[in-house]
Amino acid sequence: MSMGPNGSEPTVGQLVANASKDLSNLVRSELELAKTELKKTAVAAGTGAGMFGAAAFLALLAIILLSIAAAYGLTALGLHPALAFLIVAVFYLLIGAVLVLLGKRALGSAKGPQRAIETSKESVEVLKAIGKDAEETESGVRR
Repeated sequence: MSMGPNGSEPTVGQLVANASKDLSNLVRSELELAKTELKKTAVAAGTGAGMFGAAAFLALLAIILLSIAAAYGLTALGLHPALAFLIVAVFYLLIGAVLVLLGKRALGSAKGPQRAIETSKESVEVLKAIGKDAEETESGVRR
């Protein structure tokens, strides 16, 4: 820290410049932390969305396979067409339900930049405390 003209204490201008530089560095580091946390959240959200997409694809396959099952079910198994449709539909709907639950869990784990929010709150409190100290010093009241 640089000293004032008389060599004992820094001037108010120097203190303001130092505080401004420190605040700028603090804001930059908070933004970097937020970016990092948001990237992790985006990956988790993307995974969840991918699982929902896979569930939708399997549902489409289920519709196609239900049509085929109706044709083959009557001849190969001798089952009633409604029963053949029901067996295949239940099987693929169970697989789809599992994928939906897994996708929902992955989306549920996606959170905002929690650490950045916490450290930002702490920084604001520190700045408020510094501001109070500066006001008391200017008014001639010391703790």
